Amino acid sequence: MKAIGGYFELELARKNEYHREALKLNSGRAAFEYILRIRGYKKVYMPYYTCDTIFEPIQKLNLEHESYFIDAKMEPIFDFSMIRDDEALLYTNYFGLKDMFIRRMTENHPNIIIDNVPAFFSMPIQGYDCFYSPRKFIGVPDGGYLYPDRAVYKPIKLTRDISYKRSKHLLKRIDVSPEDGYKDFIDSNEDLCFVGPKRMSKLTETVLRSIDYTDVIKTRKRNFAFLHKSLERINELDFSDVDFETAVPIVYPLFLPNEDNLRAKLINEKIYVAQYWPNVLDWTNEDSREHTFTQKLIALPIDQRYVLSDMRRIVLALNKILEVK
Repeated sequence: MKAIGGYFELELARKNEYHREALKLNSGRAAFEYILRIRGYKKVYMPYYTCDTIFEPIQKLNLEHESYFIDAKMEPIFDFSMIRDDEALLYTNYFGLKDMFIRRMTENHPNIIIDNVPAFFSMPIQGYDCFYSPRKFIGVPDGGYLYPDRAVYKPIKLTRDISYKRSKHLLKRIDVSPEDGYKDFIDSNEDLCFVGPKRMSKLTETVLRSIDYTDVIKTRKRNFAFLHKSLERINELDFSDVDFETAVPIVYPLFLPNEDNLRAKLINEKIYVAQYWPNVLDWTNEDSREHTFTQKLIALPIDQRYVLSDMRRIVLALNKILEVK
């Protein structure tokens, strides 16, 4: 029975979720596990260039897997004819910039699972399974969205997750500082390990309903465009297959393979840039493209917390660092 009266909860705007037609789960990896369960795949082809947490469902379900390399455009170096009916290939929508390639790939190849964790605003493709992790784009402790291929969808009964214990870092970042909340952020991430699929918590769902997604999209695209205009001449990443009109990226990926310690130097300027993904260094040889991407690709923040003056600060910091070698 709904309580009436008493103390107030945290008040948030009551709007609509961006992925309101999707299945609402507790994390991106849980959504991936859900896909594997309903599909009954025996083997999955996985990219070397990915986060190690995505392998949790593979381990839990004891599935066979094989890894593949990517080219300079971050597209699979792979013979798609190898994929059997009881197998699938997982492809990551790298940095939210690979929508055009994904559309072409899915026109010609079945049994593709699309990892849209870095591409929250990319739309699903009918007939293909894809999943999302909103906490990579929005300040929530957990959560996942899943668009399964409805032709094979068989719902799994799930309990609802509870999120308040994973939310301390979100509150500390506002009330104290990012540094004070960092350990809580790590603890929150670890608390999601091997949890398995659950329904999205009420807390996460409420926060996701409060967001002005139109503003988020506008801000991310504006910030990305500013950095790209400022850094395109030095960036060695191949952007030839990117639709800049529609893409809503997670970060601005800056690839300078001849620069050393650039990430550490930016962090020293209090520009916190995540590494995508440290585990790849253990999986690949030093001469591989994946190894180089992991070491040298810098993920510059462009999200909705920042205005153009913040982007100018990033560019100025880079100019200072690159001039003083």
